[in-house]
Amino acid sequence: MHHSEHAEKMAIEPLYAVVLLTGWILYLAAVFVSSKKHRPWPVYRSFLWSAGILCIMLALIGPLANLAHSNFIAHMAGHLLLGMLAPLLLVLAAPITLLLRTLSVPSARRLARLLKSRILFYLTHPITAAVLNIGGLWVLYTTDLYVYMHQNQLIATVVHLHIFLAGYLFTAALIYLDPMPHPFSFVYRSVVWILALAGHGILSKYIYANPPNGVSRAEAEAGGMLMYYGGDAIELLIIVILCAQWYKVTRPRIVA
Repeated sequence: MHHSEHAEKMAIEPLYAVVLLTGWILYLAAVFVSSKKHRPWPVYRSFLWSAGILCIMLALIGPLANLAHSNFIAHMAGHLLLGMLAPLLLVLAAPITLLLRTLSVPSARRLARLLKSRILFYLTHPITAAVLNIGGLWVLYTTDLYVYMHQNQLIATVVHLHIFLAGYLFTAALIYLDPMPHPFSFVYRSVVWILALAGHGILSKYIYANPPNGVSRAEAEAGGMLMYYGGDAIELLIIVILCAQWYKVTRPRIVA
């Protein structure tokens, strides 16, 4: 890493830390306020939120993030943390539900209207979320964008933001933990999940055989395998949750 690039990265890390700590504290503050007004907020959701924030921190700050600039395997580990595991943990923490419980009634109604807006309908559509998530990864690893993000801190920040937001949007569009004003059927979401899983798997194999610019073949093979098997493990968690929700809704009711 050149001196100027290193200086830019060192300058952005405190900003990342402030943003993430702010998000962590705001969630816990909302838990406190909500629990005073309503029944206690489940403790395990606070742990899930904290674990999600920690995953983002590991991907953006510290040894793994520094190594990711010169090592593709470390970069891929960061990708799994930032774009897959952290979004899953944060979605399971149900932040929108918590926010709706915390806000005053007029503010909660305004938020509910925003959730029903046309723009959020398109953004939370499973296909839109899948294209932003998997399509973004194809652009990153099959063009020179991967090289540019390691030469320019602004581009790196935008790429990281996109990877996280697209991962969160995709996860939230498949498993409904928060209110979803425009829900899609379990069959529809399962089909989208299968197609997205295929796109992710094919990309990992493509990386294995066609190293991104600036990446050695050995690192590309190891990184591609990490993406393939690590991604499968997290995707398995998503499908288990989706199937559990599906079973809960459709299971036969016992009539007394």
